[in-house]
Amino acid sequence: MRAAFFKEHGGAEKLLYDDYRDPVPAPDEVLVRVRACGLNGVDLLLLDGRFPPPEGLPHVNGCEVTGTVEATGAQVRGLATGARVIVFPGFACGTCEYCLRGERTVCVRYGYLGAHRDGGYAELVRAPAANILPLPDAIPFEAGAAVPLAMLTSWHGLVAQADLRPGQTVLVQAAGSGVGSAAIQIARLCGARVITTVGSDDKIEFAKALGAEHVVNYRTQDFVEETKTWTGKRGVDVVVEHIGGATFERSIQALTRLGKLVTIGSHDTHWGRVDLRHVYSKNLRILGTNLGSILELRTILDYMVAGRLKPVIDRTFPLREARAAVQHVLDRRNKGKVLLVP
Repeated sequence: MRAAFFKEHGGAEKLLYDDYRDPVPAPDEVLVRVRACGLNGVDLLLLDGRFPPPEGLPHVNGCEVTGTVEATGAQVRGLATGARVIVFPGFACGTCEYCLRGERTVCVRYGYLGAHRDGGYAELVRAPAANILPLPDAIPFEAGAAVPLAMLTSWHGLVAQADLRPGQTVLVQAAGSGVGSAAIQIARLCGARVITTVGSDDKIEFAKALGAEHVVNYRTQDFVEETKTWTGKRGVDVVVEHIGGATFERSIQALTRLGKLVTIGSHDTHWGRVDLRHVYSKNLRILGTNLGSILELRTILDYMVAGRLKPVIDRTFPLREARAAVQHVLDRRNKGKVLLVP
């Protein structure tokens, strides 16, 4: 098959588009012909070496995949060749203490499609049959590929972890990202009010169209001060944070008493300082979130079919132009998800 892969770490220039070994499904796996694959921040961490692929190099990125069933392993039942599917990207052992407690996303052997095994920057990808869900006919392949990681993680962080309620206030970092554009919509769906940050003025109207009530250009404005002004010096109830570094530290300062910071990534740096006085004096909660459940993914698909959630797609690139697609994200030019299509 043809794939976009890398043999050494670095920037977008390290991606190669060439022949790659064909994936062979195990007896309990499904081979999927990729129709669309979403780009994610984790792809960039894998590429530049901040999160080296556990199976080593060469490696194929790509966590979010939709496509059609190409073939099935001998033990798989109920999946017909050609069926439209979406791949749940998380793998769990099912037997450790956390899996048995129903907390599969913190399985001791947890892994991701496109991170812990080759992913969807390719014509074909294999995945466990248990991770394959039908993609409703009403959802295009491209829209479906914008959901399984970014939107699902945002949903789990706001709904399951932060227990977001109507009337609460939320600060969403980076409205132009897949996580940010999803979190704004989900917060509004929950009845919350949203303030968000962008890196350029041309994204302000974009963020407002998603449902943000107030938009802050973090390059020219202090988002903590803007948040305090917007809330009458109170601070917000919840922050969705996926940047790390100084943004993490300042996001905590934007919270009100009993506020919750949901951290679902560290795309700038894995490190973030915390002034603990803010945490204990205001009784704050810092909640780590890693993906979500298959049931939550089904729920999101239902909301999409009903027209109540809509993944934001910035651009679609042919697979052979994977370098350009990754560079587009690295340059932060995207407003929403960037996709690859074989």
